[in-house]
Amino acid sequence: MLDKKAAFDILGSALAAIENDMAEAVLESERLSLTRFAESGISDNIDTEEKTLYLRIARDNKIGVIATGDISPEGIRQAVENCQAMLGFMMPDDNFESFAAPDEAVLEENFLVAGTTSFGPRKRAEAIDLASKIAGKGGFETSGAFRIESSSLAVANTLGIRRFFHGNHASFSLTVSGEKDNSGWAMEFNRDAAAIDINRLARTATMKAARSREPIALPDGQYTVILEPAAVGQLLLLLSFLGFGCKTLHQRRSFMAGQIGEKIAGDNFTVSADPHDPDFNFRPFDYEGVPRRSVELITDGIARGVVYNTYYANLMKTSSTGHALPPTNNFGPYPKTLSVAPGKRSLERIIETTEKGILITHFWYLNYLNPMRTMVTGTTQDGTFLIENGNITSAVKNMRTNQSILEAFSGIEAVSADRIIYPQFGVLMKVPGMKIGNFNLITEEDDDSKC
Repeated sequence: MLDKKAAFDILGSALAAIENDMAEAVLESERLSLTRFAESGISDNIDTEEKTLYLRIARDNKIGVIATGDISPEGIRQAVENCQAMLGFMMPDDNFESFAAPDEAVLEENFLVAGTTSFGPRKRAEAIDLASKIAGKGGFETSGAFRIESSSLAVANTLGIRRFFHGNHASFSLTVSGEKDNSGWAMEFNRDAAAIDINRLARTATMKAARSREPIALPDGQYTVILEPAAVGQLLLLLSFLGFGCKTLHQRRSFMAGQIGEKIAGDNFTVSADPHDPDFNFRPFDYEGVPRRSVELITDGIARGVVYNTYYANLMKTSSTGHALPPTNNFGPYPKTLSVAPGKRSLERIIETTEKGILITHFWYLNYLNPMRTMVTGTTQDGTFLIENGNITSAVKNMRTNQSILEAFSGIEAVSADRIIYPQFGVLMKVPGMKIGNFNLITEEDDDSKC
């Protein structure tokens, strides 16, 4: 990856080529070291790095935006020329005021973790071999991926912003499969790859696969469910897409529109944008160079706020919370680190005190049905179990949910004290397990007419 000096040399040359216009230059470098495995053997070993230079130029309230992977002197010159030419085709945006102004905050730049930096392909292969041996003792095969992600981000603009960050993290996901379409799943995200507990993950996934033999079918209905943290994270991610950014709030396309200060979920549901948790190991500023701030989104079930970038903060007469996405995005600002407040009991204790319910490991292919009602659909996957009198008594055939996320989070009966970090689509979520009443489930069958 590019170091700080090299990054700012590139940004400086881009800005120097732009005369008389307000401009912003962002350089992002992403390295992925990935080992995939299937049928208990390594199938791919990849080490790839991509660098992207983003330019934004403002003139007479017209904004030009361009991205390029060519950071040679000629590539930078061409990108500047193309971006400036683009301004001739743009309509003025009367809502535009300015790019981000500099501030006095001193931010940490080095988020590299030694245990992750040194975790090369041999160590990843050894971890995969250990997981496969543990699953193999039960007659199962393994598949999944060990990911090491490293990134750097440098931001500069003609107003004086200068920010730099580099960091890394790791994740290991594992599916254990049997001959009767039975499977189990487990994963761990950790800022330190060397700290990932492969033994625990393999035993958990293998246990789920073993328990998933000969599942029973349950009738359609509303059930008490216990969602493991990954399942909670999957619901939270879609909820966040729908309502935690200010663009959809401003456009009144969000479930948060007109609801700030109102009750929208249960008393025991609190979620915030929390960029400062060291477990996330996430960059402390956004793609405009603005320091990330913690933001209360929903507190004790009451809608509290959303996240902002500079453009929408100016438009809505507030200040940026440091949640701008890359300049080429059309989505608007969005929180990349979400934290759900924990409860007081362990997930195991919540299961033990459940008279009857369904334990769900995670969902497969959640998607929207009705965004304004936060209605989604998807199926359970890799471990769905019946709980009776505090014990797991049987595997359950995968079931489909057609469920409002906000209604689910309004029916929370218990929240676990233990949380994991669940990563998906570039978002990190610190999530507990949850016991939820009246959760809609229908049996998955070959006939999809019920869906």
